[in-house]
Amino acid sequence: MQISRTSALAAAAALAVLPALASVASAAPAASTATDAPGQSKDGHYQFAVIGDVPYGDAQVAAFPKWVDQINATPDLSFTIHVGDIKNGSSKCTNEYFSMIRTQFDRFTMPLVYTPGDNEWTDCHRTNNGTYDPLERLAAIRSTFFPRPGHTLGADMTVASQQSAGFPENVSFRRQGIDIATLHVVGSNDGLLPWPELGHPTPTSEQVAEEKARMDNVVAQVRSAFADASQRHDRAVALFLQADMFDPTYAVSWADDSAFQPLVRELVAQSEAFDGEVYLFNGDSHVYNSDKPLAAGSKWLDFYGVQGSADNLTRITVDGSSNNKDFLEVTVNRPGAEHVLSWERIPYTS
Repeated sequence: MQISRTSALAAAAALAVLPALASVASAAPAASTATDAPGQSKDGHYQFAVIGDVPYGDAQVAAFPKWVDQINATPDLSFTIHVGDIKNGSSKCTNEYFSMIRTQFDRFTMPLVYTPGDNEWTDCHRTNNGTYDPLERLAAIRSTFFPRPGHTLGADMTVASQQSAGFPENVSFRRQGIDIATLHVVGSNDGLLPWPELGHPTPTSEQVAEEKARMDNVVAQVRSAFADASQRHDRAVALFLQADMFDPTYAVSWADDSAFQPLVRELVAQSEAFDGEVYLFNGDSHVYNSDKPLAAGSKWLDFYGVQGSADNLTRITVDGSSNNKDFLEVTVNRPGAEHVLSWERIPYTS
């Protein structure tokens, strides 16, 4: 969950100390190549679901099984993607909670692709989260949700992953001319906000190394997705991440989102060179939105210091938090339609 930078630092100012973890290697080998989902031809028409920032709090935890049931019962959905934040920002980051969510993810009767959010690891240093070391919680997330790299949760589907680089959560696959990839990019300035509760008023060396390695591999993942799409003359690239790098409710007067700059630059460069449509799905800011944040004239180009523009990139934010009243049903349209993707918010019935 993204919070204002001023309030985040103020709320974190007077808390306790724990040691940090060891350093994380920052090398970034090339991302794995996306694979074709079994039994799929290049051209076609299908649907998938996108959810995020769910479940938040006890009431949503109680309702979540019924929401899973509803998605499972929706006709013709090929898979579901969860764009991160499996808990709210003020609840405990316990192994028991992670296991409970994993149990619900396993109930999906279609493949379930999940990319982590900040609430389940980077923000777990907070006192009300349990004062955990975030890097230890990241390891717990990986062991709980990615024990079989290259395979989805829910119904099993083979996907390409960055497991060899240490990032099994970054996966990709190709379905009917659409190249799909998840990017482990989170709120709280991609996890670089300090951990004062652990005695660190500024980012630790381990924290900085982890973020750099993760971002390097995210950039490699983006390059790989676009390279595959260009080589095969595919119709679109669809990317999924947690962080809202272009939150429309923010006044562009601060630079705390500078950690996102390498990704934003890569998105512009790759989108400009791609003869197709680009879609970026995210959660984090909790309110449905669809816009073109990197089109010519956008304030975000200046904010991130980016040259060029990406008029062919559409960003979609899914409802989350208290707005978790629906899921997004995305349709891949047949060739010849005005756009490759279209979508509709489907209200939960219970």
